[in-house]
Amino acid sequence: MSLLPFGDLPPFVPRKFVPDTIDPGDWSALSPLFDLLAARAASCTTAAELEQWLLDGGELTSAIDEERARRYIAMTCHTDDPGAERMYLSFVETVEPGLKPRLFELAKLYLAHPMRGALPADRYSVFDRNTRQQVELFRDENVPLETEEAVLSQQYQKLSGSLTVTFRGEEKTLVQMGRLQEEPDRELREEAWRSVAARRLAEEAKFDAQFDGLRDLRGRIASNAGFANYRDFAFASRGRFDYGPSDCERFHDAIEAEVMPLQRELQRARRRQLGVDPLRPWDTAVDPLNRPPLRPFADGARLEQGTQEIFDRLDAGLAADFRLMRERRLLDLDNRKGKAPGGYQYTLSESRVPFIFMNAVGQQRDVETILHEAGHAFHALAARGEPLAAYRDVPIEFCEVASMAMELLAAGELGVFYPPEDERRARRTHLEGIVGVFPWIATIDAFQHWIYTHPEHTVAERRAAWLRLMDRFGGEIDWTGVESTRASLWHRQLHVFIHPFYYVEYGIAQLGALQVWANARRDPAAALRDYKAGLALGGSLPLPELFARAGCRFDFSQETLAPLLDSVREELGRLG
Repeated sequence: MSLLPFGDLPPFVPRKFVPDTIDPGDWSALSPLFDLLAARAASCTTAAELEQWLLDGGELTSAIDEERARRYIAMTCHTDDPGAERMYLSFVETVEPGLKPRLFELAKLYLAHPMRGALPADRYSVFDRNTRQQVELFRDENVPLETEEAVLSQQYQKLSGSLTVTFRGEEKTLVQMGRLQEEPDRELREEAWRSVAARRLAEEAKFDAQFDGLRDLRGRIASNAGFANYRDFAFASRGRFDYGPSDCERFHDAIEAEVMPLQRELQRARRRQLGVDPLRPWDTAVDPLNRPPLRPFADGARLEQGTQEIFDRLDAGLAADFRLMRERRLLDLDNRKGKAPGGYQYTLSESRVPFIFMNAVGQQRDVETILHEAGHAFHALAARGEPLAAYRDVPIEFCEVASMAMELLAAGELGVFYPPEDERRARRTHLEGIVGVFPWIATIDAFQHWIYTHPEHTVAERRAAWLRLMDRFGGEIDWTGVESTRASLWHRQLHVFIHPFYYVEYGIAQLGALQVWANARRDPAAALRDYKAGLALGGSLPLPELFARAGCRFDFSQETLAPLLDSVREELGRLG
């Protein structure tokens, strides 16, 4: 696909079952392979034959997953290209509806197979648990609804990616406008902030209508699967075996009790240092001493090179992994018009290599983003030797430990981009960002709990619920005169639209990452060794055991949060 930044990538393991000539985007070519697998199941008379059957199935799904990844990457890199959009939607509308019932069929055959009990129990316990969940949740009538959901989600990305403003005679993307929030000129910041806010508000009705459609679809999907609401369905479908909604609600309370006092303390200090009263939304990203913005790099090429230098200093193995990505052009870093918002790492399942997508514009946040996504990439590469495809797919809660811990482990090498004083500023900015993201995570997660347990709500009721949470977790920012923007702030959070209930994982994982960081403060070599050992396990163990191997506890209670916040406060004091 010519719109991709990378070219042909060979399979990590040569194909044995899937023909080399097959088109993984053509369902008529794929369907007979599922017929073959289904027919072969009964002839597996030994554990070894059943394992080979599973590996062949994984080879097929990996080829299909990689095709989806390629089309998704092309579409998000070029949301304004009709051909890329057609290719992606064609896959969503023709391959995925055929795929889901066939995967369900194979899962049922596996669970009922007489040789399943002969497989090593310790090796297959997680796989069996996940497969049972897949079978219990599948409903034929949900396949077209999930296709419709994917199409609506793509429309959100298309709308978000298309938004630009004309600011002082120049057309700029909203990501590019974000740079201006770091400028010492307060009038400039306010003008830029209001310009972006007005552009988003102009699309407010469209965003709300898109979300109403998604909410209603998700309610029907949950009902079809026998759940009282979509929240409970989402927890089951996301494989949250080790925690539930009440644990998340206690996590929200812990954030309110432990994080909000520090967040308010930092906001009050910012207000005093800036010499403003009150603190306004356009005062939150600028340096509190009104120093010029941190500008770590001029373009994506320098970001890429500097990141390589960081990993060269941190660890030879990680450095080699990042060099591999650069050599194979598995990076698309610069922001541009027509590019979908945000950043992600997407693993190409058959070639078993990661791709990093982001929207860099020369901010410190961009450095944090590439280190974050590189952590995901290192995770994918660490687990690429795992033969069972399902175990190369890792629970999000631990995936995000890989990424967030990498931000913290690499923070000591930010001198690659900065002189010493600015390096301290960057490290402090990063830690303050960690403090600030906990309340936002709680807000987004609690909002989704409310949304899907009140499925008949109106737009006005949804707005009121959001504002109650903003009062609880918003801190000491004055929104007088811009209340409409505050009321629709959640529109910018793509997870609410595209990945429902995928957000609390960031908070759970941040606690794991902070524990890895705390370990590294005591013994850097041991902490990095444990971190890499945890990544190499892929998804082959339950969450608590993955956390333990990486040197941390799977716990997001107030008891765990409080001492970690004390360490952050101590480090902020040390950085000055």
